[in-house]
Amino acid sequence: MSGINTFIEEKVLTLAGKIAAQRHLQAIRDGLILAMPLIIIGSLFLIIGFLPIPGYEEFMARTFGEKWLDKLLYPVGTTFDIMSLLAAFGIAYRLAENYKVDALSAGAISLSAYLLATPFVVDFMPEGAKESIEVTGVIPTALTGSQGLFVALVIALISTEIYRFVIQKNIVIKMPPGVPPAVSRSFVALIPGLVVILIVWLARLGIEMTSFESLHTVVKEILGKPLHALGGTYIGTLIASLLIVLLWACGLHGDNIVGSVMEPIWLANMDANRIAFQAGEELPNIFTSQFFSIFMNMGGSGTTLALVMAMFFFARSKQMKQLGKLAAPSSLFNINEPVIFGTPIVLNPIFLIPFILTPIVTVTISYVSMKTGLVAKPAGIAVPWTMPPIIGGYLATGGKVSGALLQLVNLVVSFFIYLPFFRIWDKQKLKEEKESEAVNKSSEKTFPA
Repeated sequence: MSGINTFIEEKVLTLAGKIAAQRHLQAIRDGLILAMPLIIIGSLFLIIGFLPIPGYEEFMARTFGEKWLDKLLYPVGTTFDIMSLLAAFGIAYRLAENYKVDALSAGAISLSAYLLATPFVVDFMPEGAKESIEVTGVIPTALTGSQGLFVALVIALISTEIYRFVIQKNIVIKMPPGVPPAVSRSFVALIPGLVVILIVWLARLGIEMTSFESLHTVVKEILGKPLHALGGTYIGTLIASLLIVLLWACGLHGDNIVGSVMEPIWLANMDANRIAFQAGEELPNIFTSQFFSIFMNMGGSGTTLALVMAMFFFARSKQMKQLGKLAAPSSLFNINEPVIFGTPIVLNPIFLIPFILTPIVTVTISYVSMKTGLVAKPAGIAVPWTMPPIIGGYLATGGKVSGALLQLVNLVVSFFIYLPFFRIWDKQKLKEEKESEAVNKSSEKTFPA
């Protein structure tokens, strides 16, 4: 066992630590977070628009007019449909921060480069027309939303790398000392910004002469499809889930490390479901951000709320009873660091088996349930990851009871997976406490007060 621990500490932890500290992955993870508050706000309007109450639509139409739903969903378009714009700015900003160059300028240049790479062409269907017409000079919201996420990611990373390279090579315009700092920084960004724009412009001109026509098509074919095949399939999702819990078992934040790669895929899938949900169409994707945060991570990665329940109701040792009481409030809101490090699960061979087995079982149950139609798929509503179980499943599926029932089933199954292993650990802790008490009593007899 000591040999395994040594290997984990020297090899696995070192490699995982390097991955976690990789600046580009950190920038993607932190940059995408910029969009999350707005997506959640947009989701609130989406929930209000599709409340599963009999007669609700008729009541709203009588009260606010026939166009009530279109007007209610205005904020949805202004939150979900700028996802790629926010990513282009946020990822570049965070990467520039890491390089210790002007992050605001880097974000603005990246945003401009992203729009330059985006063709301002949309198909428009006039009322009563049989065919759509092509309209130029219009920013396509489809590409500024989730469909352009991969292009935004690539542009943000490349433009910031060019920006910091030119800055670090000192190829900049420097202003005299008396010039205000804000003005000085804007002139410093002039040459690197010009270089970025020229490169993206030339790339766009070159791509337009090929069959791809736009950078969005290139990225979709080369990067988007393979990653979607990984993140949008049962096997790919299973691998991602296993990587997350294995990293947590080593003491590293698995969700952050794996999520920095997979989150763009899950967000794109989520928004595709949101569009279909609004249109009343069949939802295309099972694996979205909410599949993980709501149905997989009850109590946190590994569904550790089930372990906390075992502690709370069945613990015999004082240590586990106390930990169950302390961890219960945070676990209900899907925060599991107290359990991960307090039990501990990290580098603990007893809990390694249920911690790995639980996501395999819950991913399978959830996938089969949604694939067969027993449970509704996630509706593209960005329910906060801190939403307590049962409520979260109901909201994530667009007000379907089946979503809440799936969470309940996953929680019960996870509880019975953890329980036998918890009993072994609790028995050890109880034995240690009794031995400690015996030693203390013996000391009191030997050295009376």
